[in-house]
Amino acid sequence: METEKKKSTTLMINGRAREWNDKEISFEELVGLAYPNPPQGSNIEYTITFRRGNGNKPEGSLKAGQSVKVKEGMIFDVTPTDLS
Repeated sequence: METEKKKSTTLMINGRAREWNDKEISFEELVGLAYPNPPQGSNIEYTITFRRGNGNKPEGSLKAGQSVKVKEGMIFDVTPTDLS
């Protein structure tokens, strides 16, 4: 029996290509990929928008706790905002 190899998907996150090996990606996973060393401060919140997504939702935004199905070449913009 051959082990099934997961196909990776190339996502563009803040202009950088990132490989992803799952069918969905969450808000929190995107923040971690975009900012491995996140900006410091207790008032930092993130805004995530995407485009080139799947069929009925090719564009949109994500909020904390949400996830979206990924597609090859999908583009994500992850922006930190200081709410002070």
